[in-house]
Formats: sequence, C-alpha cells, structure tokens
Amino acid sequence: MPLIKFLFIAVLVLWVIRILIRLILPLLFNNLASKMQQQATGQQPQQPKRKPDGAISIDYMPPKPSQDKTDKLGDFVDYEEVK
Repeated sequence: MPLIKFLFIAVLVLWVIRILIRLILPLLFNNLASKMQQQATGQQPQQPKRKPDGAISIDYMPPKPSQDKTDKLGDFVDYEEVK
C-alpha cells in the first residue's frame, strides 16, 4: 500500500510541475524577448567624442620597474657554452 501511495503522490507532483512549467515558461520567455528587443532598439550607435586639436590622452602607462628588485637578484655570471 505505501508503494501505491508513493507512486500516486509522485505522479501527482510531476503532473502539477508539468502544468506550471507550461504556464510559467512562455511568460518568462516573452518577458525576456521583449527586454532584449527594447535593448536592441533603444541603443543608438555612440559616436566617439571629438577631442580638440593638440589634446593628448594616455590610456595606459606601464609600471616602472623598481630598483629594489634588481638588487635582490644576485650576481650575473658570464658563461661560455662548451661543445
């Protein structure tokens, strides 16, 4: 008897989930599609800002190596390759 009761409840729960998915999923997809469409139509191509002549802008400056690191490396030894 407990097996039949378990199977009945499992089938009932799966059936309810199936009905809910059929109702909720299309609403979610429609909402998502409308948001994407609004974003696509709402965006206008951005024109780069015109800079006055002679203006200089630096986007990236590489970090300067500190002198402390080279002192800690040790001595450099020349070597010759012997064949």
